[in-house]
Amino acid sequence: MNFLDDLEIFGNISKAENFLDSCKTDSFLFSLVMSYTQTCEIPGITFAGADSSMIQFTPPADAEYLHYGYCKTIDKIPMTPDGIPTPGLLTKTALESASIPHLVVNAGSKISPQLPFIETGLSLGKNISLEPAMSNSEVIHAVDYGRIVGHSLASMVNCLVIGETIPGGTTTALAVLKGLGFDAKVSSSIPNNPISLKNRIVSSALNRLNSDNPYDVIAYVGDPMIAFVAGMLSSASEVSKVLLAGGTQMAAVLSFASKLGFNANNTAIGTTSYITQDKNTNFRTIISDIADIPAFAVDPGLKNSKFSGLQAYSNGFAKEGVGAGGSIIASMLKTGNISNFLGLCEKEYRRLYSLNN
Repeated sequence: MNFLDDLEIFGNISKAENFLDSCKTDSFLFSLVMSYTQTCEIPGITFAGADSSMIQFTPPADAEYLHYGYCKTIDKIPMTPDGIPTPGLLTKTALESASIPHLVVNAGSKISPQLPFIETGLSLGKNISLEPAMSNSEVIHAVDYGRIVGHSLASMVNCLVIGETIPGGTTTALAVLKGLGFDAKVSSSIPNNPISLKNRIVSSALNRLNSDNPYDVIAYVGDPMIAFVAGMLSSASEVSKVLLAGGTQMAAVLSFASKLGFNANNTAIGTTSYITQDKNTNFRTIISDIADIPAFAVDPGLKNSKFSGLQAYSNGFAKEGVGAGGSIIASMLKTGNISNFLGLCEKEYRRLYSLNN
């Protein structure tokens, strides 16, 4: 079976075909950017973490799980009480099935992971409902560090895949997209997307913003991940292909990067079909409005799983995160198929469930 049958392609179709052709069997590197916004501490805003006190552990736990297959900063793998696992399960399965290496970058996480990682020294983002997320100097610092890291990583491979883990990031992403002039509707890790809550937070944050300068927008209503990854994209796309692995948050990265400048001929965005099929979002439209780049969505096939914890993804839980969609697409490009992906996910799920119970 042609693996392209499992991909939804939109945006610039011609560039999409060129991107896919140039990346087949290429060398890939997956970089996971950890970050944090205190916006996630607003009750009801995120699904990440089993309870509010655990949200801060989500980024390091995701990073440790990818690295070790278990966590060190917490006792269990990030999984809800009813068995819905971190989307990192999809990422880990995809990367290992295609032997794609990965590394971790700390770009403002509240807690550092217990593993080797690149440290940027960035501070976490503040709660945008109460105060600016960052100072302008912190935004500049994040972009500059992103440029350095992005160029260094991209120079080693033919395709750099960039994912993120930042709880509450869809809210800051919505604020950034709106602040930069895009009429965005964004996804959520919760089936009943708290749209009214997000819109109230975003509106109050934007009301304090009296500037259309992109750096001011990020400083007032964004988060460190958006600034850092936009910097990565701006430099990495000059020396290799770059696949932004994610949905809403990577759309915000793309919107800021469009103000900084990047090579659109070397750039694509990849996510899961759970994002593109979400009726609460306008992901396809937003990407086309921001930049003339290809976009891909892959169906991981979890609706056919024998495990309710995996089926939940097709019912609106989590949907995307930890670079899941882009990692699956990179795996497909390198191996030429996705036929055994569900079986591998179920094998990993059984292992995780036994660890947690």
